[in-house]
Order: sequence, then C-alpha cells, then structure tokens
Amino acid sequence: MTLLRSIENFPRRLVWGASALLVAAAAAMAAWYAPVEATMGPAQKIFYLHFPAAIDTFLAALVVFVGSVGYIGSRRREWDDLACAAAQVTVLYCTVVLITGMVWAKSAWGVWWTWSPRLTFSLVLWLLYVSYLAVRPALAGAEGGGWQRRAMVCAVYGIVAFLDVPLVYLSVKLLPDIHPSSIALAPEMKHTLAVSLAAGTTVCLALIAWRYRAGRRAARLAADVGGGAVARPA
Repeated sequence: MTLLRSIENFPRRLVWGASALLVAAAAAMAAWYAPVEATMGPAQKIFYLHFPAAIDTFLAALVVFVGSVGYIGSRRREWDDLACAAAQVTVLYCTVVLITGMVWAKSAWGVWWTWSPRLTFSLVLWLLYVSYLAVRPALAGAEGGGWQRRAMVCAVYGIVAFLDVPLVYLSVKLLPDIHPSSIALAPEMKHTLAVSLAAGTTVCLALIAWRYRAGRRAARLAADVGGGAVARPA
C-alpha cells in the first residue's frame, strides 16, 4: 500500500509547478526551436502534442490495468479508485490523440478520417474506456455496500480492455497502414519531442493522482454517511 499512499499524498504544488514549466518549455520549443518540416510544413508541429498524448494514453491504460489486477489480488477499494482515476485520464488523452490525429490527417492526407488499422484500433480504445466509465454508475448497488460488485466487474473489464493497447501499437507494424510507423527527426525535433513527452507524462501522472485523491475523498465521505468501512481486505 506504500505506492497508493504516495499517490494520495503526492506534493501537489511541486508536481503541478513542474508540469506548468515543462508544458511552457515544450510549447516554446515547438513554436520557435523545432524547424518547420519540409513536406508537411507548420502542420507537422502538431506531432509534439499528438505523439506524447498517444504514449501517455498507453501509460494511463497501463495504470488502469495495474489497478484492476491490484483489486482482484487484494479486494481493496483503493486499487479500484486508482483504476477509475486512470481510466478518466485515459479517455482524456485518447480524445486528444484522436482530435490531433484528425487535424494532422486533414493536412497530410486531405481527409479527416480513414479506417486504417491504427486509427480504427485507437477509436476502439477510446470507446472501451468510455464504456468503462459509463458502466461504473450503471451497476446496481455500486454506491452502497455492493461497491465490491462494481469493483470486480470493472477490474475484469479493465484487464480485458488493456488488450487493445498492444493492438494499437503493433497494428501499423504488422498490417498495411497509411499511418507511418516512424518519422525521421532532426536533432532539434528530437529535443522538442523529449521535452514534450516529459511534459505530457508529468501532467498525465499528476491528473491520475488528482483524480485518485478525489475518489478517495468521495469513498470516505460515503463511508461516513453510511457508517461502513471503506476498504478492508476480503
């Protein structure tokens, strides 16, 4: 439980301050330091948002998977709260991926959307985690003493949903796809991408921690109102 306590007690001001600095640095580097790509022009710079958002979508989905496994192994509500928090962030980041991808596709391919393997699996990933969040309040008795039922169903779902992550990653490598598998980058582009990835990941982890804290507060409030325990081993 040390990991979960660390997440709940993370230094908020320090983390959010570092996130703000990294985001500002990444934006400045993308605007003025990274050169304009010869073929796609300024539109290529959306890559510095699109690619980190894709990586952090995978990261947040991995946290959902870890939280789901943690709940099944321990039956502690904290793990379910972590999975829920990470699922919210997964949907947020995957939404950014889809929107920036559509804007970039319009510039590069002349269409907003094409049913290529990677785009299709990315949309499926978004739908899976949107469904995860929609299912939670729909489960009967989830907010009372039956929260264990919700947690178990969502844990199994969270594990199964994660199977789409390797499909998104491998699709462009294993199947014919208009989406490029890699992009040649100048040194300045690599530096900008590294800072952008650090910024996106810091914000991703901070958002998961923030939503986890909110979930724990809500669970404690529900326990106080109901007079029951929040999270005890089965």
